[in-house]
Amino acid sequence: MECTVNRVGEEYFDQLERNGHGTRLEDLELFAKQGIQAIRYPVLWERVAPNGLENADWSWVDVRLGRLQELGISPIVGLLHHGSGPRETSLVDPDFPEKLAEFARAIAQRYPWITHYTPINEPLTTARFSGLYGHWYPHGRDNLIFGRALLSQCRGVCLAMQAIREVNPHAQLVQTEDLGKIYSTPKLAYQAEFENERRWLTFDLLCGRISVNHPIWGYLRNCGISESELEEFCQNPCPPDIIGINHCCTV
Repeated sequence: MECTVNRVGEEYFDQLERNGHGTRLEDLELFAKQGIQAIRYPVLWERVAPNGLENADWSWVDVRLGRLQELGISPIVGLLHHGSGPRETSLVDPDFPEKLAEFARAIAQRYPWITHYTPINEPLTTARFSGLYGHWYPHGRDNLIFGRALLSQCRGVCLAMQAIREVNPHAQLVQTEDLGKIYSTPKLAYQAEFENERRWLTFDLLCGRISVNHPIWGYLRNCGISESELEEFCQNPCPPDIIGINHCCTV
């Protein structure tokens, strides 16, 4: 179920409002009738706590997660889906990872029975659209903003899972990413080769594989990412328990 809440300039576009699911509780019964036993479900930062955790409104989530429990469907909870958080933060905010982790801890404390999480959907794709292509906030069009947005999200995943596991040690990370393969003409083979290596960055970072011998190390260093930032992932890996691979045709 698509649930993107993306920011463009000062506006937020909420797919749950546009597709109608935000007001259709009966959708959950339709999911159950299909035999679905687990579903990725949004507990989105921008929707729950747009004005800070102290002003959070959990009412919509309480009803939906409670109904999923009654129907025997296990939620795989998502905190960000192509989003950048409330207005007080962004993908390039140095404190973004810690702020996300604080929200993740609040979810785990409120719903300690939840066992599966996708803190951030497709970090690499979000970083490309926000930091390289300029479509989403903060509308970057350079390698540095892309690199900052990617590392900030991956570190956010690590800290979010750490916070969640302090409440529920058995919680599992279900990490998703678009891994669509790039093809090219012979003259652009070099670009296809680079992008086919870059598409693994989310998993390589979380698994602590980006060392000096990694083929993308030089690119990230040239983006402006420091050695210490990359080494932090090697020293504190957060490998997914389950991976979700998306193949998108035109991104």
